[in-house]
Amino acid sequence: MTPSVLIFDSGVGGLSIAAEIRSLIPTLPIHYLMDDAGFPYGTCSDEWLVQRIVTLCSDAQQRLSNDILVVACNTASTLALDQLRAELSIPVVGVVPAVKTAAQLTETGEIGLLATPATVGRTYTRNLIQQFAGHCRVRLKGSSELVHWAEDYLHSHQVPAALHEHLDHWLHSPVPMSHVVLGCTHFPLLRQELETLWPDVCWIDSGAAIARRVAYCLDQRHIRIPVPDADLSGDCLWWTSEKSEQPGAENYLAQLGFVVSSGSLNRPLER
Repeated sequence: MTPSVLIFDSGVGGLSIAAEIRSLIPTLPIHYLMDDAGFPYGTCSDEWLVQRIVTLCSDAQQRLSNDILVVACNTASTLALDQLRAELSIPVVGVVPAVKTAAQLTETGEIGLLATPATVGRTYTRNLIQQFAGHCRVRLKGSSELVHWAEDYLHSHQVPAALHEHLDHWLHSPVPMSHVVLGCTHFPLLRQELETLWPDVCWIDSGAAIARRVAYCLDQRHIRIPVPDADLSGDCLWWTSEKSEQPGAENYLAQLGFVVSSGSLNRPLER
């Protein structure tokens, strides 16, 4: 059977991780599962989220027989990694805001963490900053707007009209930041627009590091990646709502290569 990776997120944000994995391991088929019925995760209780995330990923793994799971959601990673690793027999890779990288690269000591309000408010995030960026001034911004704008951008390709107003003051007051960590996997989908509006800021995300970790885990398990001319099974897109199609996500994944098959798992919310 052809090796494959399962990428899980609440929405389209994990597609930024999928792009990095495709860039590093071009022939590894991608199975993408988004819990759009539960989106956004920031409004749900931790206990409910853990149960749902573990159930969805376990069911998908039984159905698809993937070789590795990437939890491409910061909220899901901080809550459910331990439970997923206990439940599944495959490697589970989570995402962590790249605070350590930003702290190592900055020369001014002025860095920012742009994430969801839930991630910004978690003790885990504060501990991460204390451990790796104690010598820096780290300014935090929790933005639900950016999550929704990234989802819309994937469909419309229209730059959010309020993007500049939303971030400019935070980026420059009291002094400009040199590096900003994109602490939600949705945000790199807007990276080109962020770089255009603020070219002097170095925008950092963990996508490339996650791709390298996937390659390492597969190598450690002696899983052979298909050669370029192999008969590849293609990428798959699954979602949990009753929607009949997901054109934005399907088009994005199709641009990464291979033929896309897709469908709904029809897993509505049951709180």
